[in-house]
Amino acid sequence: MTIAQAAPRRRRGSAGKTALGLLLTGVMLFPVYWMVNVSFTRDQDMRKSPPDLFPTHGTLAGYRTVLDEQLPYLGTSLVVALGTVVLTVALAAPAGYALAKLRPRGGGLLSFVLLAAQMIPGIIMAMGFYAIYLQLGLLQSVPGLIVADSTLAVPFAVLIFTAFMSGIPGELLQAAQMDGARALRTFWSIVLPMSRNAVVTVSLFAFLWSWSDFVFANTLVNGGTHEPITLGIYHYIGNNNQEWNAIMATAVVASLPAAVILVLAQRYVAAGVTTGAVKD
Repeated sequence: MTIAQAAPRRRRGSAGKTALGLLLTGVMLFPVYWMVNVSFTRDQDMRKSPPDLFPTHGTLAGYRTVLDEQLPYLGTSLVVALGTVVLTVALAAPAGYALAKLRPRGGGLLSFVLLAAQMIPGIIMAMGFYAIYLQLGLLQSVPGLIVADSTLAVPFAVLIFTAFMSGIPGELLQAAQMDGARALRTFWSIVLPMSRNAVVTVSLFAFLWSWSDFVFANTLVNGGTHEPITLGIYHYIGNNNQEWNAIMATAVVASLPAAVILVLAQRYVAAGVTTGAVKD
């Protein structure tokens, strides 16, 4: 077979793979589309058979309900998510630097422990936090939820920082030491700025885990004055199980911050996750 004969076959194969990929993407994203569609659907059109594939008589009543009732939950989720990001980076970045460059004794064992910690079911950790917070008086508190959510992100974050910082040339650190910089100054002035991709990656995953957390929120702050949006949706479904446009509008609004952040940070995430995976 000549090159001229093989080229059309390759193009057909590529087109077929692209079509299959688009089809599978459409299937996976259809629930998201249907959530948006229902959020604009009027109550009287909700039980039509067959249902409308597009909200021909759309309404914003669901989104007005979100603005009236769900903003406090969204505000709490934002505070908890940002607090989790700050605490996770503050703990994981120095730990990753120490494991990657300072080589402490027991570093290998610590890395294994961090890896094993990610396998512990969240509900078990939630029960442990409940017992501790009950004694400390931290139940139904935002700081307590931030600390709990950080435990999900810190082990993963330390491994990401360790892999990324291992790729930083040792000559740079040696030059800083020769100029009189101590380990902390070297970390703050050289290592951390060079680890921007890893910082963005860790921050994104910490934000997403905290924003979508339900187990810790339901166990530790349920019934308090400051509840995140996951509990807001949970309570809303129980109290308004007929107002599906408002329920779906709440889900759409709750999904927007994470989706926007993911789109804006995707190139940093790709670099942060893959750096350190392959060594020369």
